[in-house]
This record gives sequence, C-alpha cells and structure tokens, in this order.
Amino acid sequence: MIHVKLASKAYDVVIASGVRHQVGERLATIWQPRQVMIVTDQNVGPLYLADVSASLAQHGFTVHTTTVPAGETSKSLQMVEQIVGEMAAYGFTRQDAIVALGGGVVGDLTGVIASLYMRGIAFAQIATSLTAQVDASVGGKTAVNMATVKNIMGSFYQPDMVLIDPDFLQTLSDRDLVEGYAEVVKTSVLAGGDFWRLTGDIKTVAAIRERAETLITKSVLYKRDIVVADEKEGGVRKYLNFGHTLGHAIELMAHGELRHGEAVAIGMVAISERFEKAGITESGITALLRDRLVAVGLPVASPLIGQAAFYDHLKNDKKNAAGTLQLVAISVPGQPTIVQKDLADMPAFVESR
Repeated sequence: MIHVKLASKAYDVVIASGVRHQVGERLATIWQPRQVMIVTDQNVGPLYLADVSASLAQHGFTVHTTTVPAGETSKSLQMVEQIVGEMAAYGFTRQDAIVALGGGVVGDLTGVIASLYMRGIAFAQIATSLTAQVDASVGGKTAVNMATVKNIMGSFYQPDMVLIDPDFLQTLSDRDLVEGYAEVVKTSVLAGGDFWRLTGDIKTVAAIRERAETLITKSVLYKRDIVVADEKEGGVRKYLNFGHTLGHAIELMAHGELRHGEAVAIGMVAISERFEKAGITESGITALLRDRLVAVGLPVASPLIGQAAFYDHLKNDKKNAAGTLQLVAISVPGQPTIVQKDLADMPAFVESR
C-alpha cells in the first residue's frame, strides 16, 4: 500500500494481486453505504463489472452501472453530460460516489464527472490497464478531449482510493500491455538508479508480465513523490510530461492508429535525439532508451513528425506558455530538466536530428 498525502487530501494506492475481489470491502473502509455509479467500457465491463458490482452490493452499496465505448472518443463532453444525466435521474447527491473501472480513458472521464457533479463527489479508481496502473490513476489529473485537442478540458481532482490488481493484466493483449510499458520506461529514465537498470533488464513482453507488480510499485512510488511535491504541475510535475509534447501531437495525427503509449514512445526518442544533438542529453542515452522500447515491440519513429499539422497541434499543448513550450529533457537518467523553446523555433529544432 502506498500512501499519498497532499495538503488538502490523503488517500491510499493499494497494489496487490487479488484486490479486485475486495472492492466492496476496501471501499467500505472509507465510505458509508451509499449509491455508487460504476463507469466502465465495452472491453472491461464484460470481464469484471459483474464481480465488482456484486462486491459493492455485498457491503451495503446501491450499485448503478454505465458502459461507454472503448477508446479516446469516450473522453468527450457529450459523454460527461450523458453520465451526469443518468446520475441525476437516479437521484445522486454529494453523499454518493462514482467509481472508474477501466484504463486511462475511463479514469479520466470518470474523474471529470466526479469533479463536476454537484461541484464534487466521492471518487475511486480501479485501474485495469498498465497505463492506468502506473500513471493515469494516480495524481488526480482528469480530462476530456475536443475533436482536435487532447486533454484540453479537465481538472485536478484526487480520488479517495486507488485499487491496482496486477492480475487485471492477464486479460490485456500484448499490444495493450506494451503501450502501458512505455510509461514505465518514461518513469524509469526520470527516476534513474535501480529503476532505470530494471527496465534495462526487461527484454520481452513475458518479462513485463512476470515483473508487473514491481514495475507498477516503482512507478507509483516515483509519481507519488512528484505529485506530493507539486500537485498542480507548477514545477517538478512537468517532468512527467517527458515525451508527451511531441507524443500527443503524433497521437492526434494518427487518428487512432497509434495507442497513447506508442505515441509517447516515439515522442521520447524523438525529443531525446534532438536534445542529445544539442548537447543537453548525454551522448548514448537515446540509444539506451530506444533499446528498452524496441525490445518489447514499441515504435520509436514516425513520419508524422515535422508535418504541418504536427506544429499546429503543438500550439494547443498544455505546456505552451505564451508561445513558449516547456520541453522535458533527460541530462542523464535520474536528472530531468525543463528546456524552454519558442514555438517559432520548433521547426528548426525538430528538423535538427
């Protein structure tokens, strides 16, 4: 169990095999019996929704459920409005709660709803994908998309509890597992030390599965420390955006052909190549990063980088401050830094590889 203690709130992240069977028991330790809306998607629901619903009902909760289409299209204001309407129809009040059962998309969507419904309602995360388990479920970032802008509307809204069961990963395809591993590699290069060495030892998808609990725990511990130091992303939390500025642009341009983690993998290598050439990243780090990603089948390059639409998407990046991007560079593993780059200079920077 990892404790997250912020100035305004504290909660636990429970990482344990089999915890998915204890949802009702765990949430009953922090919530009185109440109405609960479970939000899941069409991939996760058929696998786990019945068991989670039954567990909550056994501990006195009145359970309602809603299932959204799988994928980024569900992160929309239209879906927020639909689920808020369902909750209102059931008579949900501020004393009730909402639970995300799924990956990062479901977690982001549910978090937005939790932050908005009657100006804030109790919220828990049951993270079923590796992406959600190592990154999206921890730290309180919530968001939905517009058609051409990713995560443009959202809030910082912390959950009351996060439940992570590595056994959920058994039902993930290799591709879905590996896209989450890109976030693990990202965190390992930010952390350096033993964590960076650990990802260097991972050479196969099977190894990710075998060492999942350790990889998840190390990722959450690092993110916990960052979030406690900087909840609202005014300083060191920006480090967690390594690879994301370029990655988000690529992801949007791919129109669903790339998963989030795949785009981040490409973004990490692309930004490191440029910073290595500029002398900010130590020589050879990009190759070590690339090797970790390629070993498990992640993409590390894309022809979308440098197209006109690529620069258009950078304008809407959250790290854009009055025309200046806050780019994350890795000097050496364990030593991230922020490099400011004017948007007008990005074409020359990107083409400098």
